[in-house]
Amino acid sequence: MQIGSLNLESPVILAPMAGVTNAAFRILCREQEQARVGSVSGLYVNEMVTARALVEENESTLRMMRFHPSEHPRSMQLYTVDPKWTYAAAKMIVDRDMADHIDMNFGCPVPKVTRKGGGSALPYKRRLYRSIVRAAVKATAGTDIPVTVKFRKGIDDAHLTFLDAGKIAEEEGAAAVALHGRTAAERYSGHADWDSIAQLKEHVTDIPVLGNGDIFAAQDAVDMMEQTGCDGVVIGRGCLGRPWLFAQIHQALAGEEVAPPPTMGEVAQIMLRHAELLAEFHGEQRGCRDLRKHIAWYLHGYPAGGELRRQLSRVVTVSDVAALLKPYRESTAQPVNPDAPRGRQGSATAKVHLPDGWLDDPEQDGVIVDDHALHSGG
Repeated sequence: MQIGSLNLESPVILAPMAGVTNAAFRILCREQEQARVGSVSGLYVNEMVTARALVEENESTLRMMRFHPSEHPRSMQLYTVDPKWTYAAAKMIVDRDMADHIDMNFGCPVPKVTRKGGGSALPYKRRLYRSIVRAAVKATAGTDIPVTVKFRKGIDDAHLTFLDAGKIAEEEGAAAVALHGRTAAERYSGHADWDSIAQLKEHVTDIPVLGNGDIFAAQDAVDMMEQTGCDGVVIGRGCLGRPWLFAQIHQALAGEEVAPPPTMGEVAQIMLRHAELLAEFHGEQRGCRDLRKHIAWYLHGYPAGGELRRQLSRVVTVSDVAALLKPYRESTAQPVNPDAPRGRQGSATAKVHLPDGWLDDPEQDGVIVDDHALHSGG
């Protein structure tokens, strides 16, 4: 798949996920793909950073922008609500050679984001949305850095924006668009609407259209591309605790036999490697604390037992992780229901939190609340 200057051997993209897709996790996914299929072929996107915080060189934000020397292309996602900060952030990325690809976040459904007019609320304001995409593309003009845009179907079923959002992005020079087949109101509940991805593919014809939502197994990626005609897939919750999923999807899309999920012993080795990488990038104490949220995802379906899970949820050193996993390293146990959904699910919300008067006129920009303080940490 071609995205601007980027020629990807596999049309598979790691979705940016806050607190998950840091350098350690990205390297782990890349290592798993390299080990299992002999190459790294997709695109692994960093967790979201905030445009204004980046321009003001917030220390936490700059830490989140770190890439390992082996990462290429370097891909990052930018959150923004203002064309001015968008341009400044994208220009900074260009001038300092901070990344090879910029993705724009218009899909986050979290209330603290939508109530300030950001994330999945923003495409409803068509002029503002257009100005932001235009600013990013303008800042990267004349470079090999493509700008892509990720969004949801809309705010709710009464306020769908995805067809307009896709067309505007195409008109303003975005290199690709990605659609999560849910509205902000649906959050992560129910089933993603793959038909909307097919509609977008018919509507946007000059740039790649990527599909996102409910890809938990390699066959899901194949099915989405066949059913919707989309050019590639974006993998979010499906890879939580399963960094080997990208290798499996690579095999499935290539028409090869898909390798079975790893044994319990192999998962133990992968978890230890994850702990080592987290310690390398974030320091041992913080890294082990970060690993804790991955424990349930890794051990889902494996005969690990509650006591091991509890002990791993309290680790403070890599040695702790190694010692706890040592008895399981030779286990050949296979998981039960390995393709079960991971991560956030929950239920839909009756009301999406929005700024006052946000829905009055889609052509009026409205007042964007300054969320710098909220997002100054990235």
